[in-house]
Amino acid sequence: MAETQDGATRRDFIHVASGTMGAVGAACVAWPLIHQMNPAADTLALASTEFDLSGVEEGMTVTIVWRGKPVFVRHRTAKEIEEAAAVDVNELRDPQADSDRTTKPAMLILVGVCTHLGCVPLGQKATDPRGDWGGWFCPCHGSHYDTSGRIRKGPAPANLQVPPHEYISDTVVRIG
Repeated sequence: MAETQDGATRRDFIHVASGTMGAVGAACVAWPLIHQMNPAADTLALASTEFDLSGVEEGMTVTIVWRGKPVFVRHRTAKEIEEAAAVDVNELRDPQADSDRTTKPAMLILVGVCTHLGCVPLGQKATDPRGDWGGWFCPCHGSHYDTSGRIRKGPAPANLQVPPHEYISDTVVRIG
């Protein structure tokens, strides 16, 4: 067999070329298998939602949907903010200060799913019962939440969840 000056043979070239083609072929097969594990476009579209808060007047509560769950957005009155801030957190089952649950005290954003068995609490409409603390009431098993969404009475083990959110302007919030 003919050798070049540095000792490489034609057979060496064929081995290197074959190995390279094998690696490229393996990558071409692996890519679709790995890529199919990424979330679908419709799932990514539901990952976050933006909501314009300018239409939510003081004392008003609206429900929007994020990831298939109801999200309560309440524009709290000064009285509701004051009541929520005045609560002694040591008396709560799931102690959280009101200031830890909202970045803008006037706007409260909560996942509207009871932490007991996943029911949707009442309190969104002005005519709904709001429980003993003026927040939300879950009629399924009698859980009462205050104006900050904290559990105060009933079997629910935890406060209503605060979803991850950020204000992208003075009036628009991105949830998720």
